[in-house]
Amino acid sequence: MSAEMRGLPGGRIMASAHGAWPGVDPVEATLALRGELGAPHAAPLAELPGRGVGADSVGRSAALLAGLTTDVQPHGWRLSWRPEQGDLKDHRRALAALSTDLQVLADIAGEEDSVPGPVKLQFRGPVSLAASLYLHHGERAVSDHGARRDIAQALAEGVGDHLAAARRAVPGAPLAVVIEEPLVTEALAGTIPTASGYRTLRSIPGEEVTQNWRLLTDSVKAAGAEEVVIAVPGVEAPLERVYDAGADGICLPTGPLTTRQWERLAGRLEAGATVWAECIPLTVTAGREATATAGLAEGLLRTWRDLGLPLSSLSRLRLLPEARFVSERGERSLRPQDSLKVLRRLVALADELEQAAAS
Repeated sequence: MSAEMRGLPGGRIMASAHGAWPGVDPVEATLALRGELGAPHAAPLAELPGRGVGADSVGRSAALLAGLTTDVQPHGWRLSWRPEQGDLKDHRRALAALSTDLQVLADIAGEEDSVPGPVKLQFRGPVSLAASLYLHHGERAVSDHGARRDIAQALAEGVGDHLAAARRAVPGAPLAVVIEEPLVTEALAGTIPTASGYRTLRSIPGEEVTQNWRLLTDSVKAAGAEEVVIAVPGVEAPLERVYDAGADGICLPTGPLTTRQWERLAGRLEAGATVWAECIPLTVTAGREATATAGLAEGLLRTWRDLGLPLSSLSRLRLLPEARFVSERGERSLRPQDSLKVLRRLVALADELEQAAAS
């Protein structure tokens, strides 16, 4: 089903961003993101990895797992099926951070006069989450079929409450959900290292990936999301599995895409799917922002023409930065003022493409 049929505002090229933002103040982050990405663009729910344990994407996503808990060990986040076996302070910290961010979103959105644009929610998908969590004996959860199944089911069950909270925070705002799978190509290829690092884990079956994605996309749609997207790496991206899982679109870096991959995407675009294009670099030479934006617009328009796509289908394009403004654990971060410049280039690129489509 196309995104426009699901109710996400159509007819406009949309800019958005990854939710991770520099700093530790959710009010500043939310004001910045919503200030630059107002309607028709999709401001993400702010994430602040710089706050520490529980604010990183793994802990934040694991907090959504219904009936499962996690705590932090020297090797990373450990998964538990029995809460009484572990210390819940890390799990509670992740839940508290997520709750705070949603409350801040509600407070700020409640003071806005304009009609709200879409809210973008993002969390790790079942494959990458299983690859990032560890079992009690110290190995990655992705190594165990039963653990992968339990994580997929718990995530599908837990996201409903998360979406409901986001709807309460911004009543009337459409929800766009991006399921992040940065480790899926490694999981499919069998190149994820074991906990010891001396060997790699066995590859997981592709059909299992599709089934677990389908379980999650069905659950997210049932919870009322207007658009559900799966984010994958650009190299060896499992494009067909994304669409076979029922996603409305795909999110990926467009720089490394081959002509063949673009042709496959073109067929999906013609059928109404969306492409969330990670295309805006985080660094641009000082004083060359306008030139860089014009070059990106020309490149995307040339790709559209080469593929024989009508310019009207540009409305199915969502524009994103090439990477997060801050690393997973907050060790590396773009300065807030530079992050704002990237957001403005995103909006400028969307406007430039809009003008080209209308001409």
